[in-house]
Amino acid sequence: MDRAQPKLKVLSIFGTRPEAIKMAPLVKALAAEPGIDSRICITGQHQSMLQQVLDMFELKADYTLDVMTPGQTLNTLTAALYAAIDPVLEHVQPDKVLVHGDTTSAMVAAMSAFHRRIPVAHIEAGLRTGDIHQPWPEEMNRRCIDLISDYMFAPTEQSRRNVLGERLQGVSFVTGNTVIDALKITAERIDSNPQLRASLDSQFSFIDPSRKLLLVTGHRRENFGDGFIDICKALRTLASRDDIQIVYPVHLNPNVLGPVTEHLGDLPNVHLIKPLDYLSFIRLMQLAHVVLTDSGGVQEEAPSLGKPVLVMRDVTERPEAVAAGTVRLVGTDPDNIVRGVCALFDDEHLWRMASQSANPYGDGHACARIVDALMGRPVDEFVVETLNRRPETSEAQRPPVTQRSVSSVY
Repeated sequence: MDRAQPKLKVLSIFGTRPEAIKMAPLVKALAAEPGIDSRICITGQHQSMLQQVLDMFELKADYTLDVMTPGQTLNTLTAALYAAIDPVLEHVQPDKVLVHGDTTSAMVAAMSAFHRRIPVAHIEAGLRTGDIHQPWPEEMNRRCIDLISDYMFAPTEQSRRNVLGERLQGVSFVTGNTVIDALKITAERIDSNPQLRASLDSQFSFIDPSRKLLLVTGHRRENFGDGFIDICKALRTLASRDDIQIVYPVHLNPNVLGPVTEHLGDLPNVHLIKPLDYLSFIRLMQLAHVVLTDSGGVQEEAPSLGKPVLVMRDVTERPEAVAAGTVRLVGTDPDNIVRGVCALFDDEHLWRMASQSANPYGDGHACARIVDALMGRPVDEFVVETLNRRPETSEAQRPPVTQRSVSSVY
């Protein structure tokens, strides 16, 4: 009698809310695969917000680490993560470790697995700005992870070209981004449930239906200090228009909360609200006319909802949406921000071109491709050309890919 084939033991390690959002649909896909024994370890940077995501996707962590302390530096966090992750690896003895993106916890988890000769799989591999200091420290983290990864799951063909150009040892696949899987699941849930939609909308009763909504998110470390002051200056100028209302879920980091509250807290048409759970944030994106952000994930999500995005960074590791026309870089210069936002609010044709471009980041099947690769099955890789192109936007109308901010936009 043949013995049953032992299951592949996979340990997924993540800790921030963005990581949880992008890993949740993958972890569910791993758990549904008969040949995989899936375990979850969360490092707990965004403990309460992360738990909201786990609850929404009906997931439970097998291991929860307690590594966060007030005023922690990146070096003390790194040391604490090494000390906390290694005993988990010793206990689980996984066949593969999965990490996501570019956080310090992802880098340490990958290095910890590498030190034990455990194969590492990097979800969202190959993103690059070409500048080791922007974003900081994420650019270094993602390069380090790719260097030691056995599997590199690149969201786009450009991302795979990046890792191939670096002659790395791991095998690479173009899968699309798992965030599109998560977004499609969530948007379909909202759209198919009128009661849920009404409940979510009740949180935003302050929104004036006669004004178009500018949704703002900002939290990047490289914008701390003068960067956030300049962002606030731009938002004050935009708030002087009577056709715009601004909703800003403000990150709780004092480097963000302090200047934003000080400079924008007195404006009647600027709504500073607490961070939202994922379901509520997706609904708010659906209601927005334009999104202004320094986030990486929002650059990927908003195009799937038909929302133009302006990015308050000087470089982006996600140039594909710039090429597609859904994203423009404006940096933190107040004049650039104001000019970019006003262009989209004042020019209906320009807004429509940006909102109807194809999303280059995925088709909602990234998780299935990753599971196939881990199981050694053939992978039907993601090709952006297979997406339905919107007839209003031709290839000739799409601007060239650029990773540098420009002095004028549109």
